[in-house]
Amino acid sequence: MGDQDTGLKKTIGFFPAFATVTGTVIGTGVFFKASAVTNYTGSVSLTMLVWLIGGIITICAGLTGAELAAAYPETGGLTRYIEHSYGGFWGFMAGWAQAIIYFPANVAAISIAFGTQFAHLFTLSNAWIVPVAVLSALSVTSLNWISAKVGGRVTSISLVAKLIPLALIVLFGFLHKGPVDFSLFPVVAGPHRNFIAAIGNGLLATMFAYDGWIHVGNISGEMKNPRKDLPRAISLGIAVIMIVYLLVNAVFMFVLPLGQISGNLNAASDASTAIFGDMGSKLVTIGILISVYGGLNGYTMTSMRVPYVMGKEHKLPFGDTFAKLNKAGIPWAAGAIQLAIACLMMLSGQFDAITNMLIFVIWIFYVMAFVAVIKLRHTKPDLYRPYKVPLYPIIPIVAIIGGTFILVCTLFTEFLTTMIGIVVTAVGIPFYFYLKKKWNFDEVENDSSDKNDVKKNKSDLKEVTE
Repeated sequence: MGDQDTGLKKTIGFFPAFATVTGTVIGTGVFFKASAVTNYTGSVSLTMLVWLIGGIITICAGLTGAELAAAYPETGGLTRYIEHSYGGFWGFMAGWAQAIIYFPANVAAISIAFGTQFAHLFTLSNAWIVPVAVLSALSVTSLNWISAKVGGRVTSISLVAKLIPLALIVLFGFLHKGPVDFSLFPVVAGPHRNFIAAIGNGLLATMFAYDGWIHVGNISGEMKNPRKDLPRAISLGIAVIMIVYLLVNAVFMFVLPLGQISGNLNAASDASTAIFGDMGSKLVTIGILISVYGGLNGYTMTSMRVPYVMGKEHKLPFGDTFAKLNKAGIPWAAGAIQLAIACLMMLSGQFDAITNMLIFVIWIFYVMAFVAVIKLRHTKPDLYRPYKVPLYPIIPIVAIIGGTFILVCTLFTEFLTTMIGIVVTAVGIPFYFYLKKKWNFDEVENDSSDKNDVKKNKSDLKEVTE
């Protein structure tokens, strides 16, 4: 089903798409994962190297994924790329994993982070964290029910607002004179740490911070000019993200001793206190709240489009409910159901456990998407590709190797968590065969549709460039 059939309105331009990439990614991880990375690496030099490697893998992943996003600019994003590349079963599994695990888990984890910082700012007890988390998720979902344009504006505004405190921290942080020995060389692991294991575990921790770049593809069906704007939004957005992460983490370690960062979720507040005084802690917490809220909005905005498309095609139980649109053309029912799942996850209050599970599940399909770029170059050479990944096949191979390394590390270090993710994902298998038998929906890929895709892609490109 092409995006012209979805009923969604084309109102999103380049900057809202760019802001969705950067605003979704720069949210929680930049503040909350510094403690985990430094705890695994045990040194300034290896911590910075891990953030750099994570950024390089993400850039390669983004440049690779952008080829699929431009070739198939349809609402549904990753689900569509997998479906066109591997067939309906794997497309369903990608959509199921995102709808049931990945997006609700992201909303839950980010909401918990928001509740935690809110309680810290107003010195409330931990009993307030989950109620505040639920209210934050509900408010963001309500804003996105108004219209896609409102959701895009919230993301754009929060992006600009969150970069101001980050810029102040970076600018004044490097002017701060402290007793910290900040050294990038030699690159070594901390005491009593294996170098390879430290890199693997540290890299795993960065992946939640870098995650979210691909999901702007979920709103491509509502973009005015997706074939031109989508690859630009992804590639430029990730480059900005990596620079921000490197600078912010450098400041943390320039201002604070490594032992004060390791395992400390309030490292950003402590660094700001050292730089600006007691008021700095309050200011940076407000900045964190804005950043987290913007990230929550980005995931909420993109998440409801996946179950909407699947519901419209009868590929989810109670699909007609998921496919309902309000007067503004927003899939409100899909958003409401995902909000309910996220609220159930919030009751656990486990930030790290939730993030580790969602990263493992989603990277299975990320790696499949990277392989699909190479696969489709051979199986569908005539598919019109308005954007092609540069330095092919080197960049896709880097993305594949990096993604596989992440999966293996997660499997060995978080076995129980990964097993839960695999089991919940596998629950979707009987639903697929039941729904396929009931509705007899077609596989998306066949020779004639590929030829039609080529003609339609060229026609669409001509329309948007004239």
